[in-house]
Amino acid sequence: VEILDAKTREKLCFLDKVEPQATIAEIKNLFTKTQGRSLKDEDVLQKLPVGTTATLYFRDLGAQISWVTVFLTEYAGPLFIYLLFYFRVPFIYGHKYDFTSSRHSVVHLACICHSFHYVKRLLETLFVHRFSHGTMPLRNIFKNCTYYWGFAAWMAYYINHPLYTPPTYGAQQVKLALAIFVICQLGNFSIHMALRDLRPAGSKTRKIPYPTKNPFTWLFLLVSCPNYTYEVGSWIGFAIMTQCLPVALFSLVGFTQMTIWAKGKHRSYLKEFRDYPPLRMPIVPFLL
Repeated sequence: VEILDAKTREKLCFLDKVEPQATIAEIKNLFTKTQGRSLKDEDVLQKLPVGTTATLYFRDLGAQISWVTVFLTEYAGPLFIYLLFYFRVPFIYGHKYDFTSSRHSVVHLACICHSFHYVKRLLETLFVHRFSHGTMPLRNIFKNCTYYWGFAAWMAYYINHPLYTPPTYGAQQVKLALAIFVICQLGNFSIHMALRDLRPAGSKTRKIPYPTKNPFTWLFLLVSCPNYTYEVGSWIGFAIMTQCLPVALFSLVGFTQMTIWAKGKHRSYLKEFRDYPPLRMPIVPFLL
C-alpha cells in the first residue's frame, strides 16, 4: 500500500505485506509505526529507541498562540460585552432606554453572577492553571472568541432587555438557582486548585486526581472531570435563574463540548494508569 500526501501527492511511505482483509484503522496504525511517534519536550534522547544516529522529522503546526493569551481574550470579551447590555449603552435598545436600569432584581443578580464567573476565570488563568501545552493554533482564538463573545451578547441582550420578564416562580426560583450557581462555582474552583496541586510548577507530570479534604473534590470519586460537571451545573443554575432560552442553549452546547473533552481525558487516564478507579465516569456520575 502506497501512502501519498493528499496535497503535494508526494510519496510518504510504502507499506509492505498488508493483508487484503486489513481495515483502514489497521493501515493507519501501520503508517503511524513507520512514521514514528510525536515527541514531547521533556523526552530524553538517550531513552528513545534510536541507535548512534537519530532522524527527527519536523512538522510545521502553523501560526501558534499561547494558551494564556487565548483564555484571557475569550474570557475578557464576555465580561465586557455583557456589561454593555447591562448598562444599556446607546444604539442597543433604543434612545429612550439609554443608560436606564432594570426594575427587576434578578437582572442585577444575573449581572453579578455572570461577571463573577468570568472574573474568576481570568484570575484562574493567571494564577491557578498550569498548562501542559504552551501554545495552540492561532485560528483557535477566532473560533473560541466567536463562541464565547457571541453567546454572551445573545443572552445579555434578552436578560437586560427593557421588556424582560422575571422567572415564573419568582424569588423561590431565583434563590434555588443562585444556590446551584454558587455551589457549582465553589466546586469548580476547588477542582481547579486540586488539579493545580497535582502538577508542580514548571513540570508536566500527570497523576491520578483523588479527592482531598475539601468536600467539593469528593466528586472525583464518581467522575474524571468534575470541573466540567461543576461548570455545566453553574450554567444550568444561571439558566434557571434568568429563565432565558439563549442561556439554556449555551448550557447545552457547553455540555456537549465538555462531554467530548471529558471522554478524551477519561480515555487518556485509562490508557496511562492501569490502577485508574474503575467506577468513574467522564462527566456525569453513573451515566456519562
